[in-house]
Amino acid sequence: MLSVIKSILAAFIGVQSNQNRQKDFTQGKASHFVIAGIIGVAVFIALLILIVNLVLSAA
Repeated sequence: MLSVIKSILAAFIGVQSNQNRQKDFTQGKASHFVIAGIIGVAVFIALLILIVNLVLSAA
């Protein structure tokens, strides 16, 4: 599970190596990456909303 999270985070910022990407396609399950990706996007959006609300309340 840790390798899936590392792969998702690397994909979010665009720094995943070709070797790791190939390993993900051969050894990982697609469903794990999809679920982790959806959770990652939800957390990212929640963080953006939180930051915007903090900035707007401070102004």
